[in-house]
Amino acid sequence: MTQINDIRNAYFIKGFNISQIARLFNVDRKTARKYIYQDNWNRFMKEKTHRETFPKLAPYKADIDQWLEEDKRARRKQRHTAKRVYNRLRDKYKEQFDCSYRTVAGYVAMKKKQVFQDNTCRLPLEHIPGEAQVDFGKADFYENGMKFEGAYLNVSFPYSNGGYTQLFKGENQECLLEGLKTIFKYIGGVAQKLWFDNTSTIVTAIPSDGQRGLTDAFVRFKQHYGFEPVFCNPDAGHEKGNVEVKVGYHRCNLLVPVPQFERLEDYNREFLRKCTQDM
Repeated sequence: MTQINDIRNAYFIKGFNISQIARLFNVDRKTARKYIYQDNWNRFMKEKTHRETFPKLAPYKADIDQWLEEDKRARRKQRHTAKRVYNRLRDKYKEQFDCSYRTVAGYVAMKKKQVFQDNTCRLPLEHIPGEAQVDFGKADFYENGMKFEGAYLNVSFPYSNGGYTQLFKGENQECLLEGLKTIFKYIGGVAQKLWFDNTSTIVTAIPSDGQRGLTDAFVRFKQHYGFEPVFCNPDAGHEKGNVEVKVGYHRCNLLVPVPQFERLEDYNREFLRKCTQDM
């Protein structure tokens, strides 16, 4: 299908003629013409012949089906397991019952999906490569003997479960942008999408249409680095749960005991190396 798509693009979009397409894709002119003028792209599947599942259980399926139907009125933890079904069949039919436990378990698993249909809607949790989540955490530290109640920027990558962090004396826009810039430079790339809270350092308003009003400095920053910012719903930090966990992980594993150093810049450079070692 990829080659067919390229052939049609060459004809309809790039304006190549059939002879040029035949030479370019090393196909016969008749083949090229066939795909260019084809208008039916349905895929015809062979009709599957019905084959009875678990035929050896045929004499006992009525019993199993009845027991599972009756389980609808029972507590979840008092319903039949495959082992219990197997034992009941052996007790009822004695030596006549000649099916293995594996056969019974396979049929019970299939039948339970039919009997106990779960209509709850769910979305699969899928982490796409090249996306990152951003959040701040709180942490104390000592610089040159002076205590600061600081904040540390966390950038986590859910696909690899990697994460990088930088320590600051505050949690303002300058700290956010400086931290992102430093991490981008260290890892040698920029995430395609960055997930944020609706922090006032970058979001100025949340109109009714769901868009975000952004500060001028943040807009210039994202244009320069070319990433797409994505914002969680208000009061829904769980939508970027990977970095929420990473905030606690970095605190417990990289910020205990309370850091003490001479210069914050030197510590942050070492901080990035520790994050790489941790990965």
